[in-house]
Amino acid sequence: MSADQVRKAVVPAAGLGTRFLPATKATPKEMLPVVDKPAIQYVVEEAVAAGIDDVLFITGRSKRPLEDHFDRNLELEEVLRAKKDDHRLALVGESTDLARIHYVRQGDPLGLGHAVLCAQHHVGNEPFAVLLGDDLIDPRDPVLPRMIEVRNRFGGSVLCLMQVPRANIALYGCPAVAVTEDPGVVQVTDVIEKPDPQEAPSDYAVIGRYLLDPAVFEILKRTQPGRGGEIQLTDALRVLATMPAEAGGGVHGVLFTGRRYDTGDRLSYLQSVITLATERDDLGPDLIAWLRQFVADLP
Repeated sequence: MSADQVRKAVVPAAGLGTRFLPATKATPKEMLPVVDKPAIQYVVEEAVAAGIDDVLFITGRSKRPLEDHFDRNLELEEVLRAKKDDHRLALVGESTDLARIHYVRQGDPLGLGHAVLCAQHHVGNEPFAVLLGDDLIDPRDPVLPRMIEVRNRFGGSVLCLMQVPRANIALYGCPAVAVTEDPGVVQVTDVIEKPDPQEAPSDYAVIGRYLLDPAVFEILKRTQPGRGGEIQLTDALRVLATMPAEAGGGVHGVLFTGRRYDTGDRLSYLQSVITLATERDDLGPDLIAWLRQFVADLP
């Protein structure tokens, strides 16, 4: 067991966002707005709410707008200050003051495992979180604190798992699991990347929240390219699952039943915007009234 504090989060953000072309031709997919805030800011806020104050983005080409969003915009701040628009001035400053933000270029897009390996120098010999920007966890259903609790209890690494229809399991990493004394936690004995539904070891999907032991770095260095010619984090997790706890091994899964949106999928992205907008006091009542009328008028 280990009670090391989790202080750092790694957010891979080097993808091209091809599913959202042409919108992502010049705009990083992470900067697409969910209502009036970019998707990536929700992810950073989630980390901060869990007590993580250091965030490393793994970026690539054309990600400058992402970096600018978490930087100061002195000209805009001055204009808002001159207008005495304190409300919008505070909104502009929120992203700048969230956490200590750092950036590392991935260079060649060699897979999620390679993106995580790019974080080794920054992370050092500490446990760390990996948050995928395409997964938006509803702020009312936090999962990172529970994952940290499980890490402190069992040691090793912790995955976030969701039950999905077996027909959809080929879209995810899928774990083989064993029960523990905690009904909300399973031991992960193996992980298969995007298995055929008939061969999937369970109906649980690994979603984009990981809590990793630093032992993963040495494993990733030895991991050969796998599916798609990429270095798969899944392959390193399979090794970690068989290693002894004293060497940083062991993998557990937290069974997540909260609200989660896949902002990398066009339909789920639209659903996330509508869902979060309808729950806001300033937008919800008018939007809900319009939606009801719009649906009623559909042929």
